[in-house]
Amino acid sequence: MNQMITDTRPDTLHRGVKMALDNGEADSVEAAYAMFASYRMAIGLGAGAGHSAAVQAALLTMVNCGRRALLGGIEVLGDVQVPLLVDLPGLGETLRDAVVALGGTLRAEPSPQTPLAWLGDGAPAAALQVTFGDWRGGVFVASEGERLPEGASDIPAAVLAGALAVAEVFQRLRGNPMAGDRDVGLSLWDPSAPWRSGSGPAAWVAPSKLWVLGLGHLGQAFLWTLGLLQFERPAEVELTLQDFDRLAVANDSTSVLTCAEMVGRLKTREMATWAEARGFRTRLVERRFAGDIALAEDDPRILFCGVDNAEARATLENPHFDLVIDAGLGAGPREYLAMRLHAFPGKVTARTRWGEASSTRTADAKAVATAAAYQDLADRGLDDCGLLEIASRTVGVPFVGVIAATLALMEIVRRLNHGPSLDVLDLTLRDVGVRQGVEGRVLKRFNPGYTNLR
Repeated sequence: MNQMITDTRPDTLHRGVKMALDNGEADSVEAAYAMFASYRMAIGLGAGAGHSAAVQAALLTMVNCGRRALLGGIEVLGDVQVPLLVDLPGLGETLRDAVVALGGTLRAEPSPQTPLAWLGDGAPAAALQVTFGDWRGGVFVASEGERLPEGASDIPAAVLAGALAVAEVFQRLRGNPMAGDRDVGLSLWDPSAPWRSGSGPAAWVAPSKLWVLGLGHLGQAFLWTLGLLQFERPAEVELTLQDFDRLAVANDSTSVLTCAEMVGRLKTREMATWAEARGFRTRLVERRFAGDIALAEDDPRILFCGVDNAEARATLENPHFDLVIDAGLGAGPREYLAMRLHAFPGKVTARTRWGEASSTRTADAKAVATAAAYQDLADRGLDDCGLLEIASRTVGVPFVGVIAATLALMEIVRRLNHGPSLDVLDLTLRDVGVRQGVEGRVLKRFNPGYTNLR
């Protein structure tokens, strides 16, 4: 079989590149990969900014998401020869080590015509300034706004801001003329509020026990943000990790803790290895979720769900977790920037929401399989079954998952710290300003266990 056809098996095709196949932009797989290979981004680091743990979290989030979505590469400018202040495993001793380990390239000046995002002081006027403060994160044109306080411990907001910066650059490269030339942000304390006004408490506690269902795009993004938090005692954090699948080449394009060496291995084992290296404790459940779990007294009472399966999601409330936060992402070449979070128990049950859900994915796949790049594959020998299988895979980019997962984690944190809650949050990165939220109900006696941050 033709090597390029082999490289476009469903488990190998890059999930971002796939959008250029599905919407007809590229007339071949090679042309789609060449298009994404032209996408690159530069990140500038102001003098002294690298000595902040939160700035490091933002920078590493940008490098990690960027190198997976922008195949032309991520260039980092500035002084990174400083101690690594975040506790993520396997990244070395210095910020420079971490940038290189995550796939960034160190440069003195950005390549010509490369979009530039900036952390800290000294941003050129046209650069995209990345800023954060307490629970708020966002980006704006450096000459047209003011930065937030950017506290060294404001890590979730920094992760959010870093992912938003990659989202804006990616959209600009993909033809959205507003992206990168606007003020965009979110508040993790009140996602429905204007982002610069939605500040929350300076001190807060984090959950100590969590059940993470699904260890692909969303589950790994959730672990990434959780792992960046500066726990006083990481060993107090206990994670139950549930999945049944093995990692594939395609996971590297969307899942921020996946690398090529993990391909073929169980997601549970690889994520447990990472989590334990971070200092957390883990338990594994290596089967499909069907709502038939009987929770033991020492099991986590909070579930984060990152699976895209209506049957499983319909049964999320069956085990009677105290709180379930479900995150879902859009799948198509236009909808991939959308996300929706649900909290249960809520005003609508999970069974009502997904019990009658029917997938349109097969019909959608048949429609996109008529695009020029799919016809090219057919002309080169790929049969109808193979074409449909490729077309049925979702489009995805990692920064969307990181933003959704950070919002989900901080929904849990808000409730643990007696803050506002949302039953539903619906937004798209195409236009964050049109987001919608449904206020959540207060959960009585909500005390699933917590641990302190430094």
